Amino acid sequence: MSDVQVMDSDWLEFHPNPTKPSFKLPQGAVDAHCHVFGPSPEFPFAPERKYTPCNAGKDRLFELRDFLGFERNVIVQATCHGKDNRAMVDACRAAGDLARGIASVGPDITDAEIAEMDAAGVRGVRFNFVKRLVDATPKEVFLSIAEKIKPFGWHVVVYFEVADLEELVPFLESLPTVIVVDHMGRPDVGKGVKHPDFKRFLDLMARNENIWSKVTCPERLSLEGLPYDDVVPYARTVTEMFPDRVLWGTDWPHPNMKSHMPDDGQLVDFIPKIARTEELQRKLLIDNPMRLYWAR
Repeated sequence: MSDVQVMDSDWLEFHPNPTKPSFKLPQGAVDAHCHVFGPSPEFPFAPERKYTPCNAGKDRLFELRDFLGFERNVIVQATCHGKDNRAMVDACRAAGDLARGIASVGPDITDAEIAEMDAAGVRGVRFNFVKRLVDATPKEVFLSIAEKIKPFGWHVVVYFEVADLEELVPFLESLPTVIVVDHMGRPDVGKGVKHPDFKRFLDLMARNENIWSKVTCPERLSLEGLPYDDVVPYARTVTEMFPDRVLWGTDWPHPNMKSHMPDDGQLVDFIPKIARTEELQRKLLIDNPMRLYWAR
């Protein structure tokens, strides 16, 4: 085993005692965006990582799932693990049918490796364009990966920041799979929902029925802080315009948060602000993630 890897000195650890949400999640709700970190040395962090987090393994994730009232998780490969998906796959296997995964892979991935991860519950790959988190990858490489996963029915999760969307649109519209955009493309909420940047994102979703969005991470997007009300108009707009193509998740254990560490119970209480009816809540939390991740 590798040596213990000590977290960065400025790393904020996940909230040790989140509050019980006031909003009672509907039975069968899915936390469709969360991560596991390590624990190292069992699952070492990648040598090429841009940060070293705290340990936040599957046992803590499943404890939080049960405490908040979720039934299932979608575990997204964290960039601190690079393309070593063992921690994420181990968590999916441990959860059985209660978890699905999103992997990070390279162009040399084989059909046999995809099939092995598929059997463990992995249903997609993540393409990260956030420059402070990963080194740049040529789009041709991403396209080749998308072609490899398409026969397995997998989809692509994309993570980018709003300033990069205009340049990415042709690439996104060329992908041959379902696409799920992390955190609404990280809009600048100080500009207002009518700003051309956000309109570009809404237009992209309107033109392409294969593009979904996670209406997640108000704690990252907010300029005002708790209770993150400045993010509500954005997430509510996407949820109400595209009710059959939205997902929600905690983002636990909240990698690279610098301003504060959110209380996951308070994040759950954000949900009824953006999905204001029981029907929208059911679609956001149950119908959509179950259709995308558990339909087979």
